[in-house]
Amino acid sequence: MGVLEALLFDNLALRALPVDIREGNEIRPVPRACYARVKPTPVDSPRLVAASPSALALLDLDMTETERQEFVEVMAGNKLLPGMDPAAHCYCGHQFGNFAGQLGDGAVIYLGEVINSAGARWEMQLKGAGLTPFSRQADGRKVLRSSIREFLASEALHHLGVATTRAGCIMTSDTQVVRDVLYTGNPVSERASLVLRMAPTFFRFGSFEVFKKTDTQTGGHLPSCFIARSMLPVMLDHIIKTFFPEIWEEIPRGKTEERRGNMYMDFYTEVVRRTFQLAAAWQCVGFCHGVLNTDNMSILGLTIDYGPYGFLDRYDPEHVCNHSDDSGRYSYEAQPGICAWNCEKLAEALAPVLDSSRARAQLETLFAQEYTKCVKQSALQQNKERTLHACVLLSCQSPCADARGTRARAQVMHKTGADFTNTFRWLSTVEMPPPSRAHSDNQASISGTSQAGISNGALALPQELAEAARPRMHPQNLRVLLQFSHNELLLASMGVTKEVLHQEMARLERCEELGKLDAAAKARADADAWRGWLRRYTARLQQEADAGANPQRRIATMNGINPRYVLRNWIAQRAIDAAEKGDYSEVRRVLRLLENPYSDDAAADLDASSGRSGSEAACGRELQYDGPVPQWAKGLCVSCSS
Repeated sequence: MGVLEALLFDNLALRALPVDIREGNEIRPVPRACYARVKPTPVDSPRLVAASPSALALLDLDMTETERQEFVEVMAGNKLLPGMDPAAHCYCGHQFGNFAGQLGDGAVIYLGEVINSAGARWEMQLKGAGLTPFSRQADGRKVLRSSIREFLASEALHHLGVATTRAGCIMTSDTQVVRDVLYTGNPVSERASLVLRMAPTFFRFGSFEVFKKTDTQTGGHLPSCFIARSMLPVMLDHIIKTFFPEIWEEIPRGKTEERRGNMYMDFYTEVVRRTFQLAAAWQCVGFCHGVLNTDNMSILGLTIDYGPYGFLDRYDPEHVCNHSDDSGRYSYEAQPGICAWNCEKLAEALAPVLDSSRARAQLETLFAQEYTKCVKQSALQQNKERTLHACVLLSCQSPCADARGTRARAQVMHKTGADFTNTFRWLSTVEMPPPSRAHSDNQASISGTSQAGISNGALALPQELAEAARPRMHPQNLRVLLQFSHNELLLASMGVTKEVLHQEMARLERCEELGKLDAAAKARADADAWRGWLRRYTARLQQEADAGANPQRRIATMNGINPRYVLRNWIAQRAIDAAEKGDYSEVRRVLRLLENPYSDDAAADLDASSGRSGSEAACGRELQYDGPVPQWAKGLCVSCSS
């Protein structure tokens, strides 16, 4: 492992791509350029909150470096190392379905690209480093709560095996910024904080949208709209050559226009494929991104730009994690379709050099084939030998039956309000019968250990489900709008579609129905529903047993792909609350836990290393990390405020 001063910078992006001739952090349009050179704005009294050993190791940095004041000053943006060349990236994007024009790195500063001892390229960014030309009406800062959330989520998804940018460390300071957390008109003062982010590149779909000719809403042109033919191939060639070398090397030197067109199509196809793989991985671990705008979509198929994200607690396909997403555009179940929509916008951005009809056909084919395949067998980035089966079984001898079982399981989980993560983890406790054992003899296991796994607070109460089903529109307004459901133009003028109106009405009806249900009746119905599904599941396990499956291997495999721990919002909030009082130990503790999300021993190991033992440690483990959501946390909201 090396030291900070030994980092080898090779800032290829700034050499290969257009850089704005004007330097400085002043907010402005940036025409004809991919980057604008800027300087980080210093903060007062910076200090380390936490650091990720595995992420820093990508830069060949040991954790002992984090103890140096030099490290703190550099990672807080107060000092630059030799070789660093800070800049901000220019991009555009569609936000909530509408083109938003020039966006860019409004609070992020590129420090440079490090080549590590393995020859890998890692772009270093500081998020929260101050004003850039792209800050718009903001101040270029990030606060402690949003920085902790990004830091922990980046590392959590990595250790779950989901493709993501990395987070090396998080700094906070005495510099104060003002934020209105839930946009209620009650601003508060918070500490300016920074996160060191790393990825091979942070290019995103929106990087190619700077050439959009006309904004259909405003009629305005973008600064780079007239130079797509000259600048777009330069950008694409750099990206393909550097990050998709297998595609670049397939095309002979002296590329003809036709061969270039094929290369760009191959690039687009690979981006789409990786995007659908990523969407499948999110669905498998119950992750909701929250803001899937085109400017938040990586061309490498990485999870980027963590904002109001969330992991599912109770399984709800319509779950919306973003307080600002009134329409539910970025709900859990909508993510694959939104990713496809974003890929379509990428094709439009590449239209000057891409065959649009071929791109559309590729998109449709890959969505129909690649995403479905990835959900059934998600070859995750870090563990390609491990697979996530939708029905969490060891084989796919009966794919049609497994698909039916998967749908039935999802319906039961939704109806009963089962915890997403804990349900999949619990399924490994359902006993596999011996070979050729009669199905009728399996009832003991169904009513014993297995039944206990879906009781004891594991399922939602009627009032919890009713609250979750509550329509996003006020019921009175909803009923008024229903009177005009035949007039789509009028609805459109109010920002509502007929489809959304009917969806909201269905939510209202479900909410009212659940509100009339008493807890005892629901408990009986839940038990019946799970007993019925468990019979089918046990019958499926019988097939596995008869095929020679090893019961212990099944348990180990299932526990190796279904995590025990994920970064639930309330776990992050506990760490944030402590950190805002100056105690960073919980942030570091949660990070260590999330580094081993599949281990049953992770929490116990933490207790042992921190001196906690006995009943206090056992109680803390259950309540803090993998138990039911605490009552105080059931109304947690996360917004885009950062």
